[in-house]
Amino acid sequence: MIIKKWSDSYNMSGVLLGADRMGNSRKAFILGMARSGYEAAKLLARKGYDVIVNDSSIDQNLEQIKELQALGIRIILGSHPDDLIDNTFEMIVKNPGISNSHKYIKKARELKIPVINELELAFRYFPTGVTIVGVTGTNGKTTTTIIIYEILKKASKNVFLMGNIGYPACSFVPQLRDGDIAVLEVSDHQLCNVIDFKTNISVLANISEAHLDFHGSYDIYKSMKKRIFNHHTNSDTAILNLDDKEVLSLTNDIESTKKYFSSSSLNKLGCTIDEGYIYYNKDKIISLNEVKIKGKHNYENIMAAIAVVKELGVENDVIISVLKTFGEVEHRLEYVKTINNIDFYNDSKATNITSTQIALSSFTKPTVLLMGGLDRGHSFDELKDYLLNVKLIVAYGEAKIRIEDFAKKCGIPCKVVHTLDEATEIAYNSSSEGYVVLLSPACAAWDQFKDFEVRGNLFKEYVNNLEAKCSKSFEWK
Repeated sequence: MIIKKWSDSYNMSGVLLGADRMGNSRKAFILGMARSGYEAAKLLARKGYDVIVNDSSIDQNLEQIKELQALGIRIILGSHPDDLIDNTFEMIVKNPGISNSHKYIKKARELKIPVINELELAFRYFPTGVTIVGVTGTNGKTTTTIIIYEILKKASKNVFLMGNIGYPACSFVPQLRDGDIAVLEVSDHQLCNVIDFKTNISVLANISEAHLDFHGSYDIYKSMKKRIFNHHTNSDTAILNLDDKEVLSLTNDIESTKKYFSSSSLNKLGCTIDEGYIYYNKDKIISLNEVKIKGKHNYENIMAAIAVVKELGVENDVIISVLKTFGEVEHRLEYVKTINNIDFYNDSKATNITSTQIALSSFTKPTVLLMGGLDRGHSFDELKDYLLNVKLIVAYGEAKIRIEDFAKKCGIPCKVVHTLDEATEIAYNSSSEGYVVLLSPACAAWDQFKDFEVRGNLFKEYVNNLEAKCSKSFEWK
């Protein structure tokens, strides 16, 4: 392995790994490694491209680096050299988390180099006979996507789960065949850099303010979500939340054939709830008492999923079988464990206010709420009406002081710490029997963690270590 620095007499910055074989006529540049960049690089190399991968972080998976190196891919880590981009590149494949204001993206535009992302790249190599289901929304994307996948799998459909859920679409390109179904969770970040990407069935579960620091405004955020219906005709289907005015307004002019779900509409057209049962087009599907996961938000996710699988011909008995057994999604109101009759829940995926509202609405027990993370400057005021059962807020991370100010305005006691580890210990020692300790940060994880998954996994680790680490003191009641 070659490790050289820009300051040495070499023409690459940071760390250079891999052979220099830039002799082919087609060149591609991958901006940002992570899982999506790694899979995009492999796909392009196997399609005959000369590929450069660039990431500002040197903290990368060494096994993946060796694999890419064996494919002849150049990997440049540690910085973004000014002269790395030129007009010889056919495309730039950008990690969804990197802003379009990045200097390489600006230069690509000047040079008229197309900027796409891993999802768009994968789509260009999908067989034409693949049915694509795309799920987006501010909240509930992951749960809805997984339920759709589980029902289709139970129905013996040849289905693949991919997208923002953690499985890059590029990794499935070699496996896909005509007649397969691809079920994708699609984020607003991914929708920023799609061009040809098109679904056959799109779900827009809900819309509320989120990621304004990334997009710059709520209007831009909504316009990105609307791209889930790009290139739709009336031969394609849009599954929409009839109870969400923002969804209805945004999709007023789309060309898709519209189907709806609603927890309040009583006409039983589309997927609805009435008298404790879920209906699809007046056909009674299942009692809410038989559904394993509870809560209005989960029932909405389920209805969206039913509306999708009905478009794909799934029978009721298959749907019922899955809904009776389908449990929680990791990092989304995930039960961790009970210690001294104190229940711990991991809701690390709650990176916005609406998600934390949903989490707080799910508990009636006295609650200690762990909040914090990247300070995006967004207001916490919309949480005020959801704090009825919150006895203490433990604030950590970059946003901790603003969270403390918010707690004071609401008359809720607040303890401020730096790390999630400290916050978890204080939350435990500040709880009584019968309490809930809830991690629902209402902030992104990026101030201290790579992503919400790392944050959630570490929280579970901290909880599992509590019994050995802490003596129960009940220092606050």
